[in-house]
Amino acid sequence: MTSDIFDLPLVVFAVALLVLWLAAQLGDRLRRRHAQLKGDERADFGDILAATLTLLGLIVGFTFSMAVNRYDQRKNYEEAEANAIGTEYVRAGLLPAADAATVREALAKYLEQRVMFYTVVDAGQLGQIGAETAKLQAEMWSVVQAAATAQPTPVVALAVSGMNDVMNAQGYTQAAWWNRIPIAAWVLMVAIAICCNLLLGYHARRPGAVFFLVLPLTVSIAFFLIADIDSPRGGVIRVRPQNLVSLSQTLNSPPGSR
Repeated sequence: MTSDIFDLPLVVFAVALLVLWLAAQLGDRLRRRHAQLKGDERADFGDILAATLTLLGLIVGFTFSMAVNRYDQRKNYEEAEANAIGTEYVRAGLLPAADAATVREALAKYLEQRVMFYTVVDAGQLGQIGAETAKLQAEMWSVVQAAATAQPTPVVALAVSGMNDVMNAQGYTQAAWWNRIPIAAWVLMVAIAICCNLLLGYHARRPGAVFFLVLPLTVSIAFFLIADIDSPRGGVIRVRPQNLVSLSQTLNSPPGSR
């Protein structure tokens, strides 16, 4: 799994800015110790720098696209999970009255746990939420399984199928939250960014504090944004359980107002 540092976008920004600025400074020091680039050598070096910067831009763009796709996936699964729970709440009415009441009560509690899954950050609480979610799933499945065994009819099968969708939706959501940008992609992107700043410092003619800060700052902001979008819990841009909260409000409203 992705290291915890990538769940802290501000730390990613600060570390990247410092490392890239130091790389530019190192390039400047190397330039001062060696002979100045002149004529064709400088032109060739400029081509290398341009190609490296282009490669960095492409990799940053691809990585940003990966982060956005994962964010969209988490949003879509949140919507699918809310739809699955709402559908099963309705289908529970196809079960015998006692079983229907039990399943709907458990679904209401289950819905609360799913909302908390999206909003809680503490690891200890997340463990409790996971345990309670699994417990509720086992309870609900045992009820619909018993009803299907007692009355193996197509109508009851709809309730069983709906419960299966609820469990599958939770599994897909969890998998989407574990699906992060690989460490190897981060390492490659950071390595190329360091090379770019090193070459920039070596290529500079009139170095200055502001000049050596522009590229590191720009790339660090890009890293911050990628880490923020890719982190399900640590970033500012998060998936809000809007559909689950809306469903909870609907289920808790008086019957006449639904």
